Amino acid sequence: MRIEKDEVEILSGVRFGIAMGGPVALLLRNRDWVNWREKMAQDGDGEGIPTLDTARPGHADLPGILKYGHADVRNVLERASARETAARVMAGALAKALLHDLGVAIVGHVLSIGTYRVSAGIEGNSEAAARAEGSPLRMADPGIEAEVKRWIDGLKEAGTTAGGVVEVIATGVPPGLGSFVAWDRRLDGRLGQALMCIPAIKGVEIGGGMGLAGMPGIDVHDEVFPGGNPAKPFLGKYLLPFHRDTNRAGGLEGGMTNGEPVVVRAAMKPIPTQSVPLRTVTVDRFAASTAHRERSDVCAVPAASVVAETMVSIVLADAFLEKFGGDAMRDILYNYSGYLRRICGE
Repeated sequence: MRIEKDEVEILSGVRFGIAMGGPVALLLRNRDWVNWREKMAQDGDGEGIPTLDTARPGHADLPGILKYGHADVRNVLERASARETAARVMAGALAKALLHDLGVAIVGHVLSIGTYRVSAGIEGNSEAAARAEGSPLRMADPGIEAEVKRWIDGLKEAGTTAGGVVEVIATGVPPGLGSFVAWDRRLDGRLGQALMCIPAIKGVEIGGGMGLAGMPGIDVHDEVFPGGNPAKPFLGKYLLPFHRDTNRAGGLEGGMTNGEPVVVRAAMKPIPTQSVPLRTVTVDRFAASTAHRERSDVCAVPAASVVAETMVSIVLADAFLEKFGGDAMRDILYNYSGYLRRICGE
């Protein structure tokens, strides 16, 4: 909400700007909590607090009530709220800091909202996508953004919501992160799970994604050519002895990174909470009713791009530590540099 200031406090684990090796505790204060202190109190019997007994279609309300046997939907909706992703973004900031020192840059932006999509030259282009940082809608295409704003305003007046597609691009990622030897270690699977667990995300694709299924193989796979690409060094100086002219695989082959930028996209459905309530049932007698209204955005796609960027950062940081280990940055960089010297033939 606008009353939130998004100021993070570091409580422990950092001294003079450097992590000490212990847990880093971060705190983000929710200024709205006081408004729910009585309704969500830990003690008492709830007398005088009306039961919320209608389930909003598209939310966790109905399956959550059935799963845990609650009578009040608030027991589900407060925990299922997407505001828990704020904690993920805090953790992701630490992951991004680690990746930055390993030469990895990650950018997230909005590809489309509704039927409005940024120009083709921005998709998969990390330099172009970085311009989204200066955009309220996190779209790197000023020409289309004005139209999208007008469309969103129209949806607000109509009492409905908008979805869209976000993209995350990670450059400087070396080949060999992840694994092909076990299904749960495949990095594309781990990225897919990390993005699908963001509330309202209903689809994920890597690289060419769904579009590759309708193409002949000769037009899909990224051919490999001798000689490194001077524009893509690792740690600023190591060049692979080969290069590719395309990246339809999105930087992942066989469950592992292949040295190209990692490109992933996620599709977000429109927010289920509508100003014009949807038809539903009560959770006690399953009688016909209309959904209750909660405060809701018209379009949360820009925020989803930040969360998606966060989740990709966390997964890649985990994959780096999995392969290169070390309890100090100098150890991690030493191990990483040795690996690059080996695969780059130095």
